[in-house]
Amino acid sequence: MIGIIGCGAMGSAMVQRLLEQNQSVICYDVNPETRARMAATGAQVADDLTTVASQSFTIILSLPKADIVRAVMHDLGPLLHSGTVILDTSTSEPDTTRELAVKAAEAGYVFIDGPVSGGPSGARNGTMTMVMGGPTASIDSIKPLLTHLTAKTVHIGPSGSGHATKIANNLLCAANLALMSEMARLAETQGVSLENLLAGINAGSGRSGVSEVNFPRWILNEQYNSGFTMGLMRKDVGLAVSLAERTTLDLPATRAIAAIWEASRTELHDTADFNEIYKLGNTHDV
Repeated sequence: MIGIIGCGAMGSAMVQRLLEQNQSVICYDVNPETRARMAATGAQVADDLTTVASQSFTIILSLPKADIVRAVMHDLGPLLHSGTVILDTSTSEPDTTRELAVKAAEAGYVFIDGPVSGGPSGARNGTMTMVMGGPTASIDSIKPLLTHLTAKTVHIGPSGSGHATKIANNLLCAANLALMSEMARLAETQGVSLENLLAGINAGSGRSGVSEVNFPRWILNEQYNSGFTMGLMRKDVGLAVSLAERTTLDLPATRAIAAIWEASRTELHDTADFNEIYKLGNTHDV
């Protein structure tokens, strides 16, 4: 039995994906309304963490932030079978992950960080990318599960490495979205359409996941329905800034990108799709 704790957009999509793959799944969310919604889809739903822990030897966490991961593990840890593998797919903080991995080893279970890219659609279709931190043997032990959920997994290194890499990835995505939006505005002054600009950039060295995926899939067609919000990206940009502040590094580009996303609050609510940063960059300077 596979346990999933946290049934938001990503967690619920993983539940449905695993059920379609004929996997036995039990899920839990602290919100009773969310539990009811999951039960209505046919998923097996637990009313508490004890039930998930008693029935599962592999448990996936899909939670909003590090503090919640830590609080859940404080309650869940003592309930776990020896040898249980916890796979944390949340975008959490490396320090928290390393702390929880040490506690897990002392208690006889395993805590692996495996944050994901690909959004709810990737989770639903099993096409996510997962960057992982933790012991090789433990990661190898859950590869059959990973084949149902991901198209690509990359073992980055020891505990915390996956979350450090995900923070870096999301900051780069935030930066590329802001820069592509500015370049679209600049190109327009030269009579170059966004479609033609993307064709040129994607054939050259300036291409990125943003120019190749985000713009064609969610911006050009004005769908803005990626399932990832401005609030979530602001949180992830904040994680990068916080991580940098705990080092001796001076990262002026990181601060500049963070300032752009913070300034966008005046016009783009946290609930807006994160690709809507293009609208801001395409109307005036930020």
